[in-house]
Amino acid sequence: MGNFFGTDGIRGIFNQTLTPNIAKITGNALTQTKHNPKVIIGSDTRISSDILKCALAEGVMLGGGNIIDVGIVPTACISYLTSLLNFDFGVMISASHNSPNYNGIKIFMSNGQKMNDNEESELESYFSNFYEATKFGCYKQKDYSQKYVNFLLENAEVDLNDYTICLDCSNGASYKIAPKIFKKLGAKVYCTACKNCGEKINENCGSLHIENLQRLIKNKNADFGFAFDGDADRIIAVDKNGEIYDGDQILYILAKKMKKENTLYANTIVGTSHTNSGIMTALNKNKINLIRTDIGDKYVIDAMEKMNLSLGGEQSGHIILRDKLKTGDGILTAINLANAIVKEKSSLKELFDAQLLPQANMNVNVQDKMKVMNNEELRNLISSISNKIQPAGRVLVRASGTENKIRIMVEYTSLTKAKKYAKDIKNLVLKI
Repeated sequence: MGNFFGTDGIRGIFNQTLTPNIAKITGNALTQTKHNPKVIIGSDTRISSDILKCALAEGVMLGGGNIIDVGIVPTACISYLTSLLNFDFGVMISASHNSPNYNGIKIFMSNGQKMNDNEESELESYFSNFYEATKFGCYKQKDYSQKYVNFLLENAEVDLNDYTICLDCSNGASYKIAPKIFKKLGAKVYCTACKNCGEKINENCGSLHIENLQRLIKNKNADFGFAFDGDADRIIAVDKNGEIYDGDQILYILAKKMKKENTLYANTIVGTSHTNSGIMTALNKNKINLIRTDIGDKYVIDAMEKMNLSLGGEQSGHIILRDKLKTGDGILTAINLANAIVKEKSSLKELFDAQLLPQANMNVNVQDKMKVMNNEELRNLISSISNKIQPAGRVLVRASGTENKIRIMVEYTSLTKAKKYAKDIKNLVLKI
């Protein structure tokens, strides 16, 4: 990661750590890595997205590039259209699951894959050298969303005529497309937080706040439901009883489905250091291998590309179906889960037959992430706890790549002890 890019693009509080000027120089830098590039750009519903979109477009056009603005769409739509329509770059203005005061810039290469660390570092090297072309580029608005809708519908293997489904679109980028998809597939659809409302994006709704979706499923006697985050690259599923299925559990269900259908390359999937060890044990029983990467979906897809694998994802709900798309897509994943449910004439509970190892997860707001992570007392405490719970347990403490937070995970056979050890770490972090 460089000075600007984190684990998922450039991210920050609008007009503080992420300014219109940063967007402008980012757009201009694209023109220095590719002569007169064609750039497609979209955004979620945030109030600040228009300003950042215009600033980035200005940087591109001053550098001789051309911009096509496709409006409010999910992040995966930009990935898909970038590759389909032969754009040089795709840009999504979104801060994903973060609160409304945040925003971000995600950049896709011509193949629809997010920039890797080396590509981000190269782009940053041009940030201090603003380039103005002798011939400026132009800006156009076009609605290509139907192409993405058609792509999603093509991935539906079943109809949903006999099903009632609930959706939480987080007042974000999927507010229009997700309900449309499931209605076209025949389901009776009920929605919550399905508005173009950037002031409330991710606020007590979406993939980080499942309570509203659980209540809606119960009230409507629905069969299952899906919650997306602000740009719909994450998904959390909920069954008819209100049970939650996170990215690890979804990954396991899809891995079994794909192995049965002979579409799981090398019978191997990619997870992260956060992936529950119970998932790995259950996968091994099904003769499926798990490879772990650093946390961040770009690291997952990078490993998938290098090993030619077809499925990967994160506990947070980023699921990558590489044969279909080179980035996480919550709606595409939801369709594939629905495919599994209907084909197997089963429920999420029946499809998920693994035993998770208890995990205690805590997030701590801090002023200086690196100061905390470099603290010797913290290192010693982590080492001490690790020694106590090995080999059955694990400790993971890391700096968030998108926020000023320290993320703590303790995995152990006893949830009570896992919570105690996680709290011990949290208390020390608060003192540093």
